[in-house]
Amino acid sequence: MTLQSENSQLSSKIDNLQKQVDDLAAQNKSINSQFSSYKQECAAKDAQLKELNETITEFHSNMEELERKIEEAEKEFTDKGLEVYSKDGVIYVDMQDNLLYKSGSAKLSGDGKQALANLASVLNEFPKLKVIVVGNTDTMHVKGVADNWSLSTERANGVVRVLSKEHNIDPARLTAAGKGKFNPIADNSTAEGRAKNRRTEIVLNPDWERLWESVKKE
Repeated sequence: MTLQSENSQLSSKIDNLQKQVDDLAAQNKSINSQFSSYKQECAAKDAQLKELNETITEFHSNMEELERKIEEAEKEFTDKGLEVYSKDGVIYVDMQDNLLYKSGSAKLSGDGKQALANLASVLNEFPKLKVIVVGNTDTMHVKGVADNWSLSTERANGVVRVLSKEHNIDPARLTAAGKGKFNPIADNSTAEGRAKNRRTEIVLNPDWERLWESVKKE
């Protein structure tokens, strides 16, 4: 083999090695670019997750504060048929009919009006809360009333009217509904059970829209 032939072969090998080096350099550049993009995506996801966690933390904190303030505002009625509790991120204010109304009537009592005034003072501090008022009855028919469904609905309407007209709660936040005898929490065959079933539930829904917007960003 001549020197010229060996030189030609070496040149060819060098060219092949250079091509491999160039290919590896291109691959490395592509990998670095992908890694940089991945790091940016991870940083963006971390920021979104942090924002979501902060929103959820604030959400729970606000609901705990709401429950505490209502309990404090309504403490004079806690032994008169009023109960405040939370369930699945929603606050419930339950009022027995012997606190809110005169027997068999949708007319609010003095104590009932005061309990609603106390509640309204707290609701006005949380303007984004949605308020659903649900009337419930026992199975006993009330003379002079079309049916228990009508009574429960009119009782809920009465609460909504007071909150709106007397305490300036935005009507757009308020919903009134009646379930009549169809949502019992106790046995209607006993006087004690029927008393528990005759109640008005005030359901306070938080700012779900804000939380949902945070989730959708994910």
